[in-house]
Amino acid sequence: MSGPQPLQEERYDMSGARLALTLCVTKAREGSEADMDALEHMFRYLRFESTMKRDPTAQQFLDELDKFKQTIENWEEPVSCAFVVLMAHGLEGVLEGEDEKMVRLEDLFEVLNNKNCKALRGKPKVYIIQACRGEHRDLGEEIGEDRVAAITKDNPQTIPTYTDTLHIYSTVEGYLSYRHDEKGSGFIQTLTDVFTNKIGSIMELLEEVTRIMAETEVMQEGTPRKVNPEIQSTLRKKLYLQ
Repeated sequence: MSGPQPLQEERYDMSGARLALTLCVTKAREGSEADMDALEHMFRYLRFESTMKRDPTAQQFLDELDKFKQTIENWEEPVSCAFVVLMAHGLEGVLEGEDEKMVRLEDLFEVLNNKNCKALRGKPKVYIIQACRGEHRDLGEEIGEDRVAAITKDNPQTIPTYTDTLHIYSTVEGYLSYRHDEKGSGFIQTLTDVFTNKIGSIMELLEEVTRIMAETEVMQEGTPRKVNPEIQSTLRKKLYLQ
């Protein structure tokens, strides 16, 4: 009787073009320019064609994503991977545009899904969201360790509408996200540092980002706080950016 079989490592083909769009509300968000600089450097290093837009209104968040979709569909070579970075004030499920109106994250995510963007069908789509998701503040707890792995099997005939997507939130549901007035946000600064200086699959890199952030204390209102990213994945293969 044979024992458990080792998993086959399937990787996304990254030989095509890589495109990135960053939409950042900078008004009343001191330190966001430092985040934009760090992202620009990271995308250059990872060979992404990167577009940066400052201070979109709620409607412009949608319009710019729609334009990005058209760019991907009209790109001269096949596109292997798309990154979308969204930085703004927010609450759970919504971002605040420069005009103080709200746009639903769900509506933004929908633009590039397997149904609406054929050019990215079955290709990795990575969303990085630097925004508050509520008003809770985390003082931290004492820990025990736990690890859960989810494995899904490939089906070559059809593909679900929402596969191949990675949502990386700067904080967990219901909690505040922090940003330093000069240095930028701990999340973006840590993520860009790890993504440019470490090698591994994107999930391994994100575990490292989470580990570093979990060990870091953020001083807020004179009290040490904890904050850690949350990762939601429907990736079917390993994604390597290096």
